[in-house]
Amino acid sequence: MRILLIGASGTLGAAVGATLAGRGHELVTVGRTAGDLRYDITEPGAIARLYAAAGPVDAVVSTAGDVPFKPFGELTTDHYRAAFEGKVLSQVELVSQGLAHVAERSSFTLIGGVLSREPIVTGSAASMANGAVEAFVRAAAIEIAPRRVNAVSPTVFTESLAEYGDYFPGFPPVDLADVAQAYVRSVEGAGTGQVYVL
Repeated sequence: MRILLIGASGTLGAAVGATLAGRGHELVTVGRTAGDLRYDITEPGAIARLYAAAGPVDAVVSTAGDVPFKPFGELTTDHYRAAFEGKVLSQVELVSQGLAHVAERSSFTLIGGVLSREPIVTGSAASMANGAVEAFVRAAAIEIAPRRVNAVSPTVFTESLAEYGDYFPGFPPVDLADVAQAYVRSVEGAGTGQVYVL
């Protein structure tokens, strides 16, 4: 398959990219500052230009989504708007605009996260965004067939515990290799409207 990989240079994106490439897929990598194509998918109009530059693809995989982390009392409307635009609207637009550019039986795989179901201190904007992405996947799936859409919803990565572990006390971590396999399941499998929880 020819796969458009968003966020390919990040921690998760690199692991997913290596796994998909190792399975024989052709990748078109996308990032703000690195990759085959350079686009900020939160910028208005960037997604249309991205699809025009990428050409036909069989799957779209997103591993990127920016959200602010702050104590609840410090979060403003602008922070929540940034979380919505950075993780929700950007991925919704990947699907919405992508329908005209992908193969008839293509798939979209989006990124959610554990905070949709297990909140942490400073994470209410992220919880909102993750929950919205995962709800969108379930709803969109019933309308875009035969194209498919799923989300991967991991907890904190084992490889990131040194940096982020203190924010996730008692959360069992997940290896990046296992998260990458959830992306394989979404891309190569037949499921749609699924949230793969790790």
